[in-house]
Amino acid sequence: MKTVEYWLARFVLATLSATSLSTANALARCYVRVLDLLLPRLRRTALKNLEMAGFAGRERITTAVFDSVARLVVSFARFPQIMRDNAGEWIQYEGFENFERARGRGNGVLIATAHLGNWELSAFAHAYLAAPIHIVVRPIDNPRIDALVERRRTLSGNRVIAKKDAARGILRALAAGDAVGVLIDQNTTPEQGVFVDFFGVTACAGSAFVKLAHHSGAAVVPGYALWSEGARRYLLHFEPEVEMTGDVEDDTQRVHTRLETAIRKHPDQWLWIHRRWKTRPPGEPQLYGMTSK
Repeated sequence: MKTVEYWLARFVLATLSATSLSTANALARCYVRVLDLLLPRLRRTALKNLEMAGFAGRERITTAVFDSVARLVVSFARFPQIMRDNAGEWIQYEGFENFERARGRGNGVLIATAHLGNWELSAFAHAYLAAPIHIVVRPIDNPRIDALVERRRTLSGNRVIAKKDAARGILRALAAGDAVGVLIDQNTTPEQGVFVDFFGVTACAGSAFVKLAHHSGAAVVPGYALWSEGARRYLLHFEPEVEMTGDVEDDTQRVHTRLETAIRKHPDQWLWIHRRWKTRPPGEPQLYGMTSK
């Protein structure tokens, strides 16, 4: 099965990189439609999440989320074709001064990012437009696909830090004054996180991120690559630094409040298909039924 998955991934990347951009975009939308049909639990999870978060137009937003994933896959397939001299055709900065100001402090930068917009392209292109960064990733279960993805992620000079036991690598990078991108928006266990308010629903959020900020003195800057229909490209938006107070729960809430604000502005670009509210506080019932697994 893993071999089939690998060659299917190779086929998708090949068809999206060898065709015209318009054809690739159309193909990618077809691919994600197939995914939507084959795995109906993804749409059910998105609809449930959107309902809990209080959004109207949930079917429309969910369909737009799949379209957003399609755009991401097209750009990822074309990473070998994106170079320093043409990266600006794919993505442009917005608020870059916020990142520069944070980097100027000299203690490194922790980029708080999420599965919002195009998290793959944001890191990849930033290496060309500014400087390479370190990205924290969870290895893919299929080793051959994981190796394929990692090769593409590092083409622009970025360095990968495996999520498991990542603290040492992150602290080393920050001590060198480098930037580290971390996806902070996924569900975690109570042993690894704290409970925060997220869209009015209690969510378990990883606490290691702010603990590393406290330990290193690194600046925390939210950053997301968001699709702009007007510009027909992504805008890599860096927000002003999030002040760290030293309190783990308070600072984790601060970062997630910023994330929620960004998602509210672009709900059609966040990965609602993830069971973000799976972990519940003690005594609270599960929010997802068996069909949402």
